[in-house]
Amino acid sequence: MSVNGADRHVSGWRAYIGSTAGGAGVVTAEFDPGSGALKELDRTDAVTNPSYLAVSADSRLLYAVSEIPDGAAAAFSLTGERPALLAPPAPVHGSAPTHLTPHAGHLLTANYRSGSVSALPLRGDGAPTAPGPGGVLAHHGSGPNPDRQTGPHAHAVVADPSGRWVLSVDLGTDSVRVCDIDPGSGELVMRREIALRAGSGPRHLRFHPRGDLAYVINELDPTVTTCRWDAVQGLLTPLGETPVLPEGGVTPTLPSEIVVSADGRFGWAANRGDDSIAVLALEGDGAAPRLVTTVPCGGDWPRDLALHPEGRYLYAANERSGDVTWFTIDTDTGIPERGGSLPVPSASCVVFAR
Repeated sequence: MSVNGADRHVSGWRAYIGSTAGGAGVVTAEFDPGSGALKELDRTDAVTNPSYLAVSADSRLLYAVSEIPDGAAAAFSLTGERPALLAPPAPVHGSAPTHLTPHAGHLLTANYRSGSVSALPLRGDGAPTAPGPGGVLAHHGSGPNPDRQTGPHAHAVVADPSGRWVLSVDLGTDSVRVCDIDPGSGELVMRREIALRAGSGPRHLRFHPRGDLAYVINELDPTVTTCRWDAVQGLLTPLGETPVLPEGGVTPTLPSEIVVSADGRFGWAANRGDDSIAVLALEGDGAAPRLVTTVPCGGDWPRDLALHPEGRYLYAANERSGDVTWFTIDTDTGIPERGGSLPVPSASCVVFAR
């Protein structure tokens, strides 16, 4: 596979794998379209603890958080032979960012330890700069869990499919905040806060491909909350919860991520502790998920799940066993079948670009 700058974007898909403390930095891997297999090509430690990654819409930039006490975020160019850091990581003015999303000329980060969301303006080349006035939105509140919910803990920030709204998911306050962002100044303004079940610990959120439903994976209770989404009003309405473990499970389990198929028929959730992947049939036009089964994740402590953009393969980043395992998805049942794995110390996130 050729990887020289001029033909980088027609040479095929690549995977980019983030890692947490003690890991491999950002790993670049070649993707085999026939099997879904990954083969390591390169790694860089230019960003400390790049625990979560995101790719720009044109696949020319890779964004990474730096999950450290004085949180930061950075951009890599993907137009050359290997990812090239565009500028030193920029401060997010928050602590321990765990998630990020490029949106409206800014890089949005969810800062777990400080319980805030930041909007970092992007330079002309795509590199983030420090947030301006109004560019950091502090969350407030707490939850009933004395170990995990004594204060706010923003864990994810996403733009809705319409591009009008920003949603931030807070594990510490059992809620999702719906915000506006000013594309010029980056000012974030909260419009409403939607309460989820106390003690559920919402972690991440995915939209149904139709755009009118959202699925929130809960970390402190192994469930998914299905919500109706009204993009006109910016209103999220919880509809119900679905377990991501079968009845009778005894292992303490902390779900980490949920992904949804492009046709809206299936969802998959990662279960840390149980070390499994839950298969969900999205029935009732997506509004009534049903747990079909769970399958082993192929390692220990699956911190992230990723679907290959073409939908045939599923990937689990297993943080404690230090590997990324790939699966082929049965298109009729949604059940993943293990293919193999790539060793990646402290693997925490997988994204794809071409």
